[in-house]
Amino acid sequence: MRLLLIEDDPSLAAGLQAALAREGYVVNPVATGSQALAAVRAECPDMVVLDLGLPDMDGLQVLAGIRRQAAQLPVLILTARGRADDKVAGLDLGADDYLAKPFDMQELAARLRALGRRLSGAPSAQITVGPVQLDVASHQVTVDGAPLELPRREYMLLKALMESAGRVLTREALEGKLYSWGEEVSSNALEVHVHHLRRKLPENLIRTVRGIGYTLAAP
Repeated sequence: MRLLLIEDDPSLAAGLQAALAREGYVVNPVATGSQALAAVRAECPDMVVLDLGLPDMDGLQVLAGIRRQAAQLPVLILTARGRADDKVAGLDLGADDYLAKPFDMQELAARLRALGRRLSGAPSAQITVGPVQLDVASHQVTVDGAPLELPRREYMLLKALMESAGRVLTREALEGKLYSWGEEVSSNALEVHVHHLRRKLPENLIRTVRGIGYTLAAP
């Protein structure tokens, strides 16, 4: 899942990027409001974490700009402004959640998972397709009840396919969910991940749609 992180503190941004990557997110960081709005225009992410104290414009202006471009894009405000009127202003402008600094990383991860479930329409943290079950909170995967250990990229690929089971995801869409901006990606990297994942899952669960991408066959 692609997450746009709008945070101007370099050390906090780096820490959040590393922690959220461990949670299975592809994090694209920007440090200014103008960069954030350009990023949403160019390639709309799946969700946004927005700091309000940005150097070039107020974060609430950024939120209003995001809402004009992407009305349904989940946005979590993460800021040192903890007063009730600041929270009310952010929520009234269309934020989906609000977390004041300092914060607990586990709480942030749980709130983002809740936003992700809303985005995918999943009622719980568990996604099931046929014999495969994926727990978004614990990152555990089972096949017919037996645990399946997956490297991070394969887990992210499986999660993306399971969240869109029965629908075709293009190569570009899948690469966007696996790699952040600026990461060097070899021409056959996605095919390699699909190949390894197929060997660990029931036969014919992942199907190739020639010239388009891949789909996880719904049972």
